[in-house]
Amino acid sequence: MTSSSSSTGRPVYLKLRDQIAAAILDGTFAEGAMLPSVRAYAAAEAANPLTVAKAYQQFQAEGLVQVQRGVGMFVAAGAAEALRAREREAFLRQKWPEIRAHMRRLHIDPARLLGEPERT
Repeated sequence: MTSSSSSTGRPVYLKLRDQIAAAILDGTFAEGAMLPSVRAYAAAEAANPLTVAKAYQQFQAEGLVQVQRGVGMFVAAGAAEALRAREREAFLRQKWPEIRAHMRRLHIDPARLLGEPERT
């Protein structure tokens, strides 16, 4: 992975940010846990360390991680719930309308997808 964009046109640092956010949401990086160093995460993801640093800086600016100088970055208390709320809002505002429209075009019943009995 490099610091350039892929075919989706999305910057790599945002993709890395999404990966880290998912790890916080699923508990891989629990609240209070130390994040891998920029160099370690860059090596693990075959990314440029500056790109990883940019992703980490976003989390710091959002108050989702706390920096302890000379020690590292730690997932802040409440980070998972704050991320969950932001991700939920972004999904409902940006992705869901397109998904819903696509489902309507294909005549897909949401209740059926959710495993609920179809209404007649």
